[in-house]
Amino acid sequence: MIDNKPTTEQENKPAPRNQPVHRIRVSGVQASIWENRGETGPWYNVTLSRSYKDANDEWKSADSFSVNDLLLVAKVADEAHSWIIQKQQERN
Repeated sequence: MIDNKPTTEQENKPAPRNQPVHRIRVSGVQASIWENRGETGPWYNVTLSRSYKDANDEWKSADSFSVNDLLLVAKVADEAHSWIIQKQQERN
């Protein structure tokens, strides 16, 4: 499942400083896109994470991936790259 559509609220409001401006999730792998601002304008960083349930059935997050996760990592990284490029083109 790919979930990378921002809500109207996400489109119209800047994200709080401690929240990503956009998230892309495919299955249990997520890319969080962070916006930074400088004198020359915004730039973006991406963090990748994997969600899983532990032995106590509680949701946890990890930043390491198994061989089975790697194609999902590639997919969310590609989607994150496309989203960032689109935002950069909108500015120009």
